[in-house]
Amino acid sequence: MSVSGSLFEYTHGDETYEGYVANPESRHAPVVMIAHAWAGPGEHEHAVAERLAGLGYVGFAADVYGKGNRGNSVEENSQLMSPLLEDRSDLQRRLSIALESARGLEHADGSRVAAIGYCFGGLCVLDLARMGADVRGVVSFHGLFTPDPKLKGQPVSAKVLALHGWDDPMADPQSVLSLANEFTEAGADWQLHAYGGTMHAFTNKAANDPSFGTVYNPAADARSWHAMTNFLAEVFA
Repeated sequence: MSVSGSLFEYTHGDETYEGYVANPESRHAPVVMIAHAWAGPGEHEHAVAERLAGLGYVGFAADVYGKGNRGNSVEENSQLMSPLLEDRSDLQRRLSIALESARGLEHADGSRVAAIGYCFGGLCVLDLARMGADVRGVVSFHGLFTPDPKLKGQPVSAKVLALHGWDDPMADPQSVLSLANEFTEAGADWQLHAYGGTMHAFTNKAANDPSFGTVYNPAADARSWHAMTNFLAEVFA
């Protein structure tokens, strides 16, 4: 079934954000919020929203940068992402705004929400779990694992799935162990799928820069999507 979506503006005070929503045929469906990579929401996140709608979920590609703030180069992407990595409280505030907007979508069952994220978006959804957001579960695709020291020791109620390329230079094996220890100490129901011979951005078909550590891997892409669909079926059961 082919599903199309549409841009969706949401506001908070004088801030305007531009997300993307794809609805399933049924109403009152679970919501899957998608946190974007470092360039901001774009074609990849929109396509994921549409695929999720095809599975029967409301797919909502969120925006934490603000309308019109998008990157087109490594330098621009870094300039957008870095301030939010340095100020995790502001990042988490923006994620909370997006989450509340997701709950109010027309076709949404706001009591059943999960979140998935790619690269920087992986860090975003892990932060949703860390901050105790009311989500059933979160899925990080080749995410960044850097913890927020301010949230250390806070219980995590959301189920957590990390889908990780073992050769990802942006999340080395020590950071994987640290993530496992962090969520174990937080009492989380967590799981990790690590794909051998796989680098960062393995779901991005345009990724082809081994020197930067970003390479598309079709096998890991397919396996990670399958793992996510099983996880969503579990958390929404």
